[in-house]
Amino acid sequence: MKKEQATFKRKKGLLPTKICASCGRPFEWRKRWERNWDEVRYCSERCRRNHKQHVD
Repeated sequence: MKKEQATFKRKKGLLPTKICASCGRPFEWRKRWERNWDEVRYCSERCRRNHKQHVD
């Protein structure tokens, strides 16, 4: 039997993106941020913890 390949409802290139307030890198929408995407500011837990140490 063949393994079924996962199919995405949306193409990854069409996902919304934001710039991390800590490191300045772009990051894409994630399913776990679905309910509060407007409030998400950091790309990771590490950036959230270190948000006062701004990197240029």
